[in-house]
Amino acid sequence: MVLKYLSALLLPGLMVVFFTRVAYNHVLALVLTVALIAASVYKGYTDSFLLIVVDAFSLTFGFFLANQMRSRNKK
Repeated sequence: MVLKYLSALLLPGLMVVFFTRVAYNHVLALVLTVALIAASVYKGYTDSFLLIVVDAFSLTFGFFLANQMRSRNKK
């Protein structure tokens, strides 16, 4: 159970940053990551509301990091 929450805290944010580096667009990276999380919820791998909240927090932080990375690369 702890591993699920730790993964939910780290992986979505890292996926947003990774997809930003691959796609060169932070909004598209966020949409791709949300689609992957929605698919996991649909398949039943996410079993509590708190896990969804932790995923959302990680997505928000990953989007913030991707936005910072993008603005730093523009300079």
